[in-house]
Amino acid sequence: MEPQDWHSADIIAALKKRGTNLSALSRQAGLARSTLSNTLVRPWPKGEWLIAEALEVHPAVIWPSRYQGEQALRRPRNPAKPSL
Repeated sequence: MEPQDWHSADIIAALKKRGTNLSALSRQAGLARSTLSNTLVRPWPKGEWLIAEALEVHPAVIWPSRYQGEQALRRPRNPAKPSL
């Protein structure tokens, strides 16, 4: 059985437990406040890394279906903020 992607409500709840939310992360990265919410419904590596870094996990933990294979585990070329 393959691991499933986190449900969007679980991602939002995990961020809330850490004292933040998608809007705040978007603004901190210099994006429009609703930009990161797009990551919940469609792949966007830069956004996935921003969310994953806030949760202190690799994006493949949150979205295993989007990160299959060795190449998929690489960071995007221009992350919005430095790695933790």
